[in-house]
Amino acid sequence: MNTLIQNVLVHNEVQDILIEKNIIKKIAKHILEDNCNIVNGTDKLAILPFYNTHTHAAMTLMRGYSDDLHVHQWLEKKIWPFEENISEEDVYIGSKLACLEMIKTGTVYYNDMYWFFHGMARAADEMGLRASICAVLIDMFDSETAKQQREVNETIFREAKKYSDRVQFAIGPHAIYTVSEESLRWCSDFANENNVMINIHLSETHHEVEECMKKHGKRPIEYLKDIGFLGPNVIAAHCIWLDDNEIDILKDYEVILSHNPTSNMKLSSGVFPYEKLHKKNIKMTLGTDGCASNNNLDMLEEMKFASCKAKLDSMNPTLMSAEEIFNMATRNGAEYMKINGGVLEEGKVADIVLIDLNNTMMVPRHNIISNLVYSATSSCIDTTICNGKILMENGNVDGEEEIIALASEAAIKLAEKV
Repeated sequence: MNTLIQNVLVHNEVQDILIEKNIIKKIAKHILEDNCNIVNGTDKLAILPFYNTHTHAAMTLMRGYSDDLHVHQWLEKKIWPFEENISEEDVYIGSKLACLEMIKTGTVYYNDMYWFFHGMARAADEMGLRASICAVLIDMFDSETAKQQREVNETIFREAKKYSDRVQFAIGPHAIYTVSEESLRWCSDFANENNVMINIHLSETHHEVEECMKKHGKRPIEYLKDIGFLGPNVIAAHCIWLDDNEIDILKDYEVILSHNPTSNMKLSSGVFPYEKLHKKNIKMTLGTDGCASNNNLDMLEEMKFASCKAKLDSMNPTLMSAEEIFNMATRNGAEYMKINGGVLEEGKVADIVLIDLNNTMMVPRHNIISNLVYSATSSCIDTTICNGKILMENGNVDGEEEIIALASEAAIKLAEKV
């Protein structure tokens, strides 16, 4: 059944939005259409939803489990021991909790890297979201492990075709310090041959850069350039420790960056060089990282932290304006992830979020985008629509109580095993 959103504020006018299947069919005043699911848009604003370009969704099960530690203590003493016992069912449950959180905070797409591909994919598929999903590829420089990991990814690539076209396979070499040159080259070749995206953590810590210099005599991005890894299908998360030459390389190879400000601040990873990247017109998007290091998946909050942190780092209050960061979180994500969206226009996919304009944080409305970036919280989000399907209306998501209960139980059991 088609959906008709009536009397909603869109493009600074109160209009109707007609959704036919998964496409925005018409935006106009007083649309007359029979046999429609009617959504009351009175006192609501239609905006683009959020596209979260770096997550580890199932890590919702670790929310609050390991905070206020140095990164190596955090990983070695808390995160890795927790993950030793995790199962595909746990990943499925944790990912469903993540999907629920994203729906309630206005996100319709996420780019995910974690263990147990099918647990992740089933969750995204069932919850109605878009997702680019990859199993982590880590070989720790062992040739037998590398061979096994490549075979696993080839198998998963074939099996992934059974899911909705909202769920896309991606290749996920974890980082240059956990994946051999041989496997990195293989990932690049495989991605190019099969037209899939590549996800990698890159230049997240100063230690990573130092170790790369010792091992290869060059910085991480220089190393990846020289082995033929970089390209417009690469999504590089973090990218904090960059020099000018590396920024030029990122520009030349059209690499997509995913900025994760909350995780970077909480783990004290370093300063994202936004000003330099912005001047070079580097492709930039926004991500939350996982709940073990963030501790939520709220892109509204992520936008505010990103903008305020950039202003503080540069001592320039004009840097990363509300409009710039809003575009990073919405339009850029859709465009660079090759989704037919990024604007609310006829012919585009029906990915839409409705904002409650009577929420106190949206009043007064001197500048709606500023309100969304600097003032709004998830309480302002009334309705989330992905691919033409209403996933949340009036703040309610079907089945959310069961998801919360299952996730709580799974997290407690995993913690007890540690």
